[in-house]
Amino acid sequence: MPTLDVDSGQSMRAAMVSQLREMGAIRRDAVAEAFLRVPRHAFAPEASLEEAYDPEAVVRTKWAADGVTTVSSVSAPQIQARMIEQAGIASGMRLLEIGSGGYFASLLSELVGSTGQVTTMDIDADVTSRARRLLDENGYPHVAVVLGDGDQGCAKRAPFDAIVVTVEAADIAPAWFAQLVDGGSLVVPLRVRGFTRVIGFIKRGDRLVSTSKELAGFVAMQGAGARPWTSVPLRGGRVRLRFDEEPCPTDAETLERAFEAGEERAWTGVTVGLDESVDTLQTWLSTTLGGSCVLSIDRDDQEMADLLGAPLISSHCNAVVDGGSFAYLTKRKPDENRIEISTHAFGAGASAVAEALADLVRVWDRDHRHGPGPRYTIYLIESVQPIPEGAVVTKRHVKIETLWPSNR
Repeated sequence: MPTLDVDSGQSMRAAMVSQLREMGAIRRDAVAEAFLRVPRHAFAPEASLEEAYDPEAVVRTKWAADGVTTVSSVSAPQIQARMIEQAGIASGMRLLEIGSGGYFASLLSELVGSTGQVTTMDIDADVTSRARRLLDENGYPHVAVVLGDGDQGCAKRAPFDAIVVTVEAADIAPAWFAQLVDGGSLVVPLRVRGFTRVIGFIKRGDRLVSTSKELAGFVAMQGAGARPWTSVPLRGGRVRLRFDEEPCPTDAETLERAFEAGEERAWTGVTVGLDESVDTLQTWLSTTLGGSCVLSIDRDDQEMADLLGAPLISSHCNAVVDGGSFAYLTKRKPDENRIEISTHAFGAGASAVAEALADLVRVWDRDHRHGPGPRYTIYLIESVQPIPEGAVVTKRHVKIETLWPSNR
């Protein structure tokens, strides 16, 4: 563990908290006080002191057998602060954290105080052993550390006023519904058709209703809740179409032939600044389009990027499969400060699918670009009632309805 005198530790934490306030990640004094009290460097001995107190720094603590894939980490402070604010953590609450590390649990413990209860759990014994050791060493022996599959929750410590999931989930486990009190909050990095957003929910009877949304990335859930992508390799694997909940509606051989069957590009007239987020556009397209998927190529494969006409985000681009054709977002740069979003399609129906995708980009620009984004309502499949007017994504355990209010 790096050495750090008390005064410099407090000074670095104070500087981090000041930055988190400026970023809007911390909004309440109680949250700021928790971050000031907990020595993050003591829970991230793998990091330098600068990394430990960098609001944006993720500290990776365990890798998969390939030596590349991260399977456990200490999330960036700005993400942790935002999740705490999303969950509305306060004194006296009973909390469950799924995906352990120690630092986040210590922050939760500071917030709930002596009248509250914090349980942190993980499926990996190495992770829970590390969390137990660090919590004990830093004055949090009262935090319960549980080895188990987070998909099952922790029934012996339930019910919970809030459940915070700190790994990427591709579904909502029925156990989370059952173990959360009515009116309680669930904060979860939820992957929907390939795009992950940290969504805050409130439990209202038999459903979860969203209250907030943040953009962040997390390591994937293991165990029963793991939901791997279905990947359709094209062009010898240099192009990949990846599907999430639904299978690819067309076989790979047909899509491979699409490259020779026809090609079309459609210009949308919609421009965005070089540093402007397209978060709501990604979510709008993925929740609206049947056949939605993600197109990706290697970042350094310039030859394929040229063939595909400059995908908007080469490693993670909105795409759609329609029959024997597929389309995706591309870009061109009309001036040095902005890009125009376009669409590119291959297949016999390339013209129609490219224009249909372009039309949805224009709808986003007109109705949703500057709006609050969608409201998510989640229903357990076993208790689902007739769904109202929103678009619906069906997962193994739940149906997710998205309603998009217009900003006009």
